[in-house]
Amino acid sequence: MEESRARRMVQTLRDRNVFAHVRLPRAGGVGYGIRVVLADGREAEWEAGAAGLAAQVMRNGVLVGFVETIPGSDQFTEEQAIDAIAAADYDRPIGRSEAPAVRRPVPPPPPPSLADRLRSSFRG
Repeated sequence: MEESRARRMVQTLRDRNVFAHVRLPRAGGVGYGIRVVLADGREAEWEAGAAGLAAQVMRNGVLVGFVETIPGSDQFTEEQAIDAIAAADYDRPIGRSEAPAVRRPVPPPPPPSLADRLRSSFRG
């Protein structure tokens, strides 16, 4: 992402009350990005690469989540990208998956132990 585009997007996000900043390019990085500071101390670092718009959610420099690449975001206008960043779900954890369609059968209970069998023989 170019610096001028990142700055325009950050200003528009701030106008929408999103706490956003321009993220400077890292060593070997592809360009500028957008950093969104979240209420619980995490930060979402947005990048617009060749695959589209995606974010890493970090806390104290450690990856704690991510926002997957948004389908079709490689063709987004600035306004569509701003809408996507402002409406992103940052609370979805890594690895969330759908519940399996078929439930596994419940295994039978284990056979009674020797102590259980002796107790039942003395009672009855």
